[in-house]
Amino acid sequence: MKHFKGIAEMSVHQVAQQFLARPIGDHDFWSLDPAVTFLNHGSFGSCPQPVRKFQRALQDRLERQPVRFLVDDFEPLWDDARRQLAEFVGADTDDLVFVPNATTGVNTVLRSLEFQRGDEVLVTDHSYNASRCALDFVAARAGACVVMVKIPFPLASSQQVVDAVLAGVTSRTRLVMLDHVTSSTGLVFPLEKIVPALAARGIETLIDGAHAPGMIPLNLKKLGATYYAGNCHKWLCSPKGAALLYVQRDRQAQIRPLVISHGANSPRDHSRFLLEFSWIGTGDYSAWLSVPESLRVIGELLPGGWPAAMQRNHALALAARNLLCDALNISPPCPDDMIGTLAAVPLPDMTAADIAGISNGLDPLRGKLLREHGIEVPVFPWPTPPKRWLRVSAQLYNSLPQYERLAALLKLEFKL
Repeated sequence: MKHFKGIAEMSVHQVAQQFLARPIGDHDFWSLDPAVTFLNHGSFGSCPQPVRKFQRALQDRLERQPVRFLVDDFEPLWDDARRQLAEFVGADTDDLVFVPNATTGVNTVLRSLEFQRGDEVLVTDHSYNASRCALDFVAARAGACVVMVKIPFPLASSQQVVDAVLAGVTSRTRLVMLDHVTSSTGLVFPLEKIVPALAARGIETLIDGAHAPGMIPLNLKKLGATYYAGNCHKWLCSPKGAALLYVQRDRQAQIRPLVISHGANSPRDHSRFLLEFSWIGTGDYSAWLSVPESLRVIGELLPGGWPAAMQRNHALALAARNLLCDALNISPPCPDDMIGTLAAVPLPDMTAADIAGISNGLDPLRGKLLREHGIEVPVFPWPTPPKRWLRVSAQLYNSLPQYERLAALLKLEFKL
C-alpha cells in the first residue's frame, strides 16, 4: 500500500501476533471506561492521561499569572506548537495556524472567499455533513451553485473517485471541497491524483482533513491543496479543541478568522495571517499548546514511533474489516489501499422499526450493542434508510479480540 510500509506488508497473522492481539497502553493511560469496548475513536477519541496532565499544568500556569501567560508567554508557545505540528504534517510553519476544530477551519475558508452568482462549488455525496452545511450556507448567500457528484460505494478502485470528481468539473467550477478521509464510509480519497488535476485547471481545493493527521502520513506542501483543515484531537489524540488550518502562502491575505480581533490593525511587522489567527480573544488555548505533547507521547508508545503507530492501526483496521466481512458473508466494499484506520461495512437493510428508531442520526442497533454488550460502535443510515453501514475505528487502545467479539455478535444478530 502506498501510505504504509513495513507492518502493512506482513501477513495479517504476523501483525496480529506481534502488534494487534493486545492494546497499547492500559485503561489508566487512556482513561476509557473499562466496562465499554470502545470502537469509535473516529467520532470522539480518548486523550491520554499524560497529555491531559500536561494541559492541566498549562491551565494552572495561566491561572497563576494570567497577564504574564497571555501577554508574554503565549505567543512563543503558540509559535513552537505550530512549528512542531507543521513538521509533522509537512508544512511550512508560517502557513499553518490553529483553530478549534476542522469544521471551524472549513467555515473560516468558505466565509472568507467571495463567490459570484453562477459560480459552481463541487462536493461529493460522501462529504461530512457539517462541512456540507457550511458550503450550502455560503453558496446560497452568494447565489452560487453546489454541484454534488456521486461516488460509487462499494467501489473497486480509487480511480473511480478521480473520474467522478473530474467529470463533475465545468468551466464555472470555482472550488472543489473534498474529504481526505470520509467520515461515514471511512475511505481515503486519492487526493494525490485529484488535487494536481484540479490545480492544472486553475481550480482551488478545500480539503476537510478532519481524520487525516495521525491516521495517514501527511505532506501538505507536496499534496498541494489550496486550503486544508485537520483535527489534532482525533488521531493525534490531542485535547479536544485543537485543529489546524493550512493555507497556501499566496492565498493567505484573503483568509480571515471568523473572529476579527486586535490582529486586524496591529502595527507589528509580522504576517497578517499569523497576527489575526494568533489572538481571537481571551480563551483557554491549552489544547493548542498541548499538541506537541501528544505528538511526543503517542510517538513513544511503539518502537518506530509515529510511523509504526499508524501502520499498526491500519493493519488492525484491515483485520477488523476482514473479520466483519467474513461474519456478514460479504466482500470488502473497497480496496485495501483506500483504508486508513477506519473501515465501514454494509449491514442488512433496516426494518421499518429500525427506521422509526433512528436517534441522533444513528441506527438503534448502535444503542443495542452498547446497552446489551458494552460495545460503542456507530451504525449509520447511509446514504439513506433502509441502507446502513457499521464503521469501526482502530486506535492503539483497540485489539483484535474486540472485533472478533463484535463479528460474532453481528452474526447472531442477523442469524447468519
